Amino acid sequence: MITLNPQFITDSNGNKISVVLPISDFKAIMEELEELEDIMLYDDAKKSNEPSIPIDEAFKMIEEKRNSK
Repeated sequence: MITLNPQFITDSNGNKISVVLPISDFKAIMEELEELEDIMLYDDAKKSNEPSIPIDEAFKMIEEKRNSK
């Protein structure tokens, strides 16, 4: 779990309207979001039951396509 250290910007009535985060907190949040997105994409791919190929074979196909240009 990420421990955040936010600062809040408030309006004249004291209502929180914005958040300021240290860049390290922001980067940690972005990394977590990217990991969650990867997990969601993996779950979607597993549910699709579409045929798949081993990653090494996929990389080989990509490299062959690059070399043919």
